[in-house]
Amino acid sequence: MYFVLLSVLALLSACHCEDEKKENHCGLLRQLLESSQVSVEIHKKGFHREVVTTIELGPDVLSWVRVLLLHRWPRGIYLDPYQLATLSDQSDWHILLDSSIDLEVPAHKTSGFVAYVYPTSDGPTPGLLKVAIPIHGRYHEPSFDGKAFTSVDLEPSELLLRTETCKQLNNFEPHTVMNAPCTADNSSMCLWVKLHNQQEQGPAILQFPVGDGSLVTSVCGGTLLITVVCCVALSKYVWEHRII
Repeated sequence: MYFVLLSVLALLSACHCEDEKKENHCGLLRQLLESSQVSVEIHKKGFHREVVTTIELGPDVLSWVRVLLLHRWPRGIYLDPYQLATLSDQSDWHILLDSSIDLEVPAHKTSGFVAYVYPTSDGPTPGLLKVAIPIHGRYHEPSFDGKAFTSVDLEPSELLLRTETCKQLNNFEPHTVMNAPCTADNSSMCLWVKLHNQQEQGPAILQFPVGDGSLVTSVCGGTLLITVVCCVALSKYVWEHRII
């Protein structure tokens, strides 16, 4: 009788300690969200740029914290999947794209997409993380109002955190709870908590050159004229020398 009673008490005590441990991890996760910061820098110029994101987590980062960096790319930007596959073998990050990327289509015939960036290490999450992603500008429609450049707004990246030991994520207001792939394998979905007010600055504005639409007629006419002249000259040369 006493043995059964002691066993039940021990079991209840263990459950209570486990609940306290999970609750403690929820509190630590909330503190981590409050102390973390994300900054973004744009390197290089022209159609080929590099987005460098720096993540500064709190000083008490434990192994149970999982990190996800979410980028929402506009339609004027694309990532080269073949380039990313090469870089993933040389870096500490894996990148998952939510849709296929066509490298050839112009900006006005495509749409934006999302990239999920995961650390490759399964060990403790370091307090300072940095990831550099090469991006490329798409060709845009020519301008008919004399503008030589067009603007593309690049929204700041979003930091998402999760832990297996905290299930009470609905109480994390004002932080946003959202579904996202658990890992870069995209085999399952998990709940993540998004860092609130990550940056005071607005979106980065990228400038890309565009063609002059008023020159379309003259350029097409000149190209056609040169093509005809070259064809006539080539035909005359072939006829005179009896090449065919």
